[in-house]
Amino acid sequence: MKISRKHIKSDFIHRIEEISGEKISACYQCGKCSAGCPMAQEMEVLPHQVIRYLHLGAKDKALKSKSIWLCASCHSCSSRCPQSFDLANMMEALRLITLRAGRLQLRPEDIDTELLEKAPQQAFVSAFRKYSN
Repeated sequence: MKISRKHIKSDFIHRIEEISGEKISACYQCGKCSAGCPMAQEMEVLPHQVIRYLHLGAKDKALKSKSIWLCASCHSCSSRCPQSFDLANMMEALRLITLRAGRLQLRPEDIDTELLEKAPQQAFVSAFRKYSN
């Protein structure tokens, strides 16, 4: 599949750019974001590859990627990017689009009581922000 104007200028890309404030076409796939990502070894698709899916118009692959949920939003990627592209904001936009479509909601009653007692409170605040709309 080739990158085309149709993919880069799609309504879906416009929506991501509007939510994130980032221009998807600014990424030229250097891979520095993936090289510096502390969660990369846990991801099935590296951060720069998620953007590549968007370049290619493979929105379903990008939205179904577990990598968008594993992103720690630490902004290591953004600090390394020669284009000053804030990949963490773009990952957040993909999560929001998924949540707004009514998928992947976290409910308090689904959390194991033992985990609630042991885990730090900030982990739950972060999880509810990330997995709930």
